[in-house]
Amino acid sequence: MKVVAYNIKDFEKELLAVANGKVHDLTLISNPLNLNTIHYADGKEAVIISEDDTLDSKTLRALKEHGVSKIITRSLTTDHIDLYEAQYLSMQIANTPYPDRTPKGIAEQTVRNLNLWSAGKCVGTACCCLDGCSKVEQEKVGGENV
Repeated sequence: MKVVAYNIKDFEKELLAVANGKVHDLTLISNPLNLNTIHYADGKEAVIISEDDTLDSKTLRALKEHGVSKIITRSLTTDHIDLYEAQYLSMQIANTPYPDRTPKGIAEQTVRNLNLWSAGKCVGTACCCLDGCSKVEQEKVGGENV
């Protein structure tokens, strides 16, 4: 999967690269995601953001126009993402809700979400989509609550 990660701090670079293990085509940039830096997302399927990146409806529409269909936030909350607009645009949203909140743990959770999406699976408890994803329910019924 082609991915760009915005707002990457120096200490996150190696952690994300190691967690990725050269599986995904991952571009890491220190710039925040905004309309001036959105061109880095051109041709990418997914973007990784931080809680400092605000994804309002205008930014989400611009991301969609650049080909982005998936967004992972390296945070617990999604208050900085217009989830209703994302749903309208059929964009998948995930966060990193797992107990390990260390930078290494967040990097591993982020790549795990990418791996699941690449395999055509739901990200389970990391799913922040508003549409009641049927894949989440299938995962829970199947006993593999990811």
